[in-house]
Amino acid sequence: MLQLYIGNKNYSSWSMRAWVLLRQAGIPFEEKLIRFDGFDSQSEFKRTMTAISPTGTVPLLRDGDISVWDSLAIAEYAAEQFPDKQLWPQDKAARASARSICAEMHGGFTALRSACPMNIEADLAEVGRIVWRDNAAVRKNVERLCSMWSHLLAQHGGPMLFDQFSIADAYYAPVCSRFKTYQLPVPGEIAAYIERVHQLPGVKAWIDAALAEQDFVAVDEPYRAER
Repeated sequence: MLQLYIGNKNYSSWSMRAWVLLRQAGIPFEEKLIRFDGFDSQSEFKRTMTAISPTGTVPLLRDGDISVWDSLAIAEYAAEQFPDKQLWPQDKAARASARSICAEMHGGFTALRSACPMNIEADLAEVGRIVWRDNAAVRKNVERLCSMWSHLLAQHGGPMLFDQFSIADAYYAPVCSRFKTYQLPVPGEIAAYIERVHQLPGVKAWIDAALAEQDFVAVDEPYRAER
């Protein structure tokens, strides 16, 4: 069986992408949760992951002797190994678009990711209002996301970005979580998409587990001193 190494569900957005993809697609895997306790070389997390991954980060997928240590590479590997799951859109043009927006997420939206780190359990609406007021780069990131999602939902008819659930929806699920945590303002159609993503069984399972963790990791809490 596949093994997927992840970090804390409350905080680890990159882990969420791979986990949600496999869970929502019905691909069996064994979860290996490595708790965050810090990211320096002496932390238990870093020592554990460095021993099994060349990057020392999560997520990491292991399939027998094969290791895949990047979230987008994991998505591609799953799509290749389980073609019947149709994880990418079947239409060539739609597939190219889906790959492009996943790559854009992989390397972009740094302002939003930096100012609004994923924290599923927290209510950071007040922080979100300050970020929205003061951070023009975050507003620009959100504008791009809303424009992208609106176009794809209109083009493909919903309910997901490419009609059916795909890697693209798994890839943007942590962003949907950020919108919820920080209550960033979005148009009604975008809010509706965010809600649909949150109701996906795979996403809901991740969120429920994140809420049940009851774990406060100070290094991942720039806005709170306690839970």
